[in-house]
Amino acid sequence: MRKPLRTTARTFQLTLRSIPQQVRRVEGFLQKVGEFAHLDEIQMHKLMVSVTEAANNAIIHGNKLDAEKKVKVTCEVSPRWLVVTVSDQGRGFDLKKIRNPLEEKNLMRESGRGIFLMRTLMDKVEYVAEGAGVQVELWMDLKNSRQ
Repeated sequence: MRKPLRTTARTFQLTLRSIPQQVRRVEGFLQKVGEFAHLDEIQMHKLMVSVTEAANNAIIHGNKLDAEKKVKVTCEVSPRWLVVTVSDQGRGFDLKKIRNPLEEKNLMRESGRGIFLMRTLMDKVEYVAEGAGVQVELWMDLKNSRQ
């Protein structure tokens, strides 16, 4: 598990049940984080898309829509970084087996773009499998990502 950023970081937490309707709660949660971090419109959009994708993946693929299992969303805001950790209680996955959504045979697939979007929109994306569950860490550089 990653160490906290710094003692000056502010932490926000949200827990979701593993049903698709719970993803709606992410928007209001991220609005509070965005206000605290003074995110601009572009940063907010990147954050919203990335965290929504991560939460959807955790609910659907990680926890297999088991309403008894939880998805935890934690945001740490420091002067330099905003780090969002989305944790599920699933068995994990092999990142090498994820299809490339840009390959012609995958262009019309209804799923498979979430990881690609997260990697495209965030400054850094890491996956950690620890015990029972998987964590995706989404990093936004607050000093260099303003455009």
